[in-house]
Amino acid sequence: MDRLAQLEVFSKTAELGSLSKAAEALRMSNAAASRHLSALEERLAVRLIERNTRRLWLTEAGQELLERSSRVLNELAEAEDIVSDRALSPQGTLRVTSSLSFAVIYLAPMLPAFRARYPKLNMQITTANRYPDFIEAGIDVAIRTREQEPDSNIIVRRIGQMRRVLAAAPSYLESCGAPEQPADLARHNMLVYNLANDPYSLRLRKGHGAQTVRITPTLDSNDGQVIRGAALAGLGILIQPLYIVQSDIAAGRLVPVLMDWELPLLTMNIAYQNRAGLPAKIRVFSDFLVSHIREHSEPGIWIDTAK
Repeated sequence: MDRLAQLEVFSKTAELGSLSKAAEALRMSNAAASRHLSALEERLAVRLIERNTRRLWLTEAGQELLERSSRVLNELAEAEDIVSDRALSPQGTLRVTSSLSFAVIYLAPMLPAFRARYPKLNMQITTANRYPDFIEAGIDVAIRTREQEPDSNIIVRRIGQMRRVLAAAPSYLESCGAPEQPADLARHNMLVYNLANDPYSLRLRKGHGAQTVRITPTLDSNDGQVIRGAALAGLGILIQPLYIVQSDIAAGRLVPVLMDWELPLLTMNIAYQNRAGLPAKIRVFSDFLVSHIREHSEPGIWIDTAK
């Protein structure tokens, strides 16, 4: 840091032709400016500036240093301007990963408004249900359903909790009947998301009572859209977050079952690396996403969302 101050004093003195004017421009005392200049000449073991009572001028070594140091100082100033501008108007590329369902239902619809507000910020969205490593995958933000991260360098910001639902196509319910109690699920064709916590054991609650049912899936998959498609085709009863099937339920393509029983809530989070200064692009994206979810989700999907 002292070396930078020394170069700044030297460059500003050469520019203004006066050490006192350079000190004033750099907001330091004359004595401090003089110490910086003397320290620079002592470190380089060469005289950079000659002066008398009326004026000062650069030595040959001083001219050489001025040319080179000016380029360095200008590049540093430009870099600071770019970073400052990005803090006010984020730019570059933001790399986001989420499940396919979340990307289709929430991320894609919000992009036009987000892009209009931050036109210099480009988006790269990778859909993945597994949780890739941030550094290896070059990820800035991950939308995840686990509440804690094994890596203490990962920050988790909660979006909110959402309901899960059991539902099936009318054709399936007509041929196989609707379950009346949780235990009935053991004899039904079940469509299971296999990356859920303990996916083959359903814990349901009704008032103060609770039941746990072990199920054998007719189909399990690591993608919610595959499960949804199978349910729409009449293959069985799915277990999915309500946001994935809300439109199908509203249109009558799927019918909820065991509605008086509650499945454990699903917590959705935004995760990103812990850094000394949170990049503006991550901050504005996180704030925009939470606001978008709160304003555009159908009633009843979320129990609560972040403020």
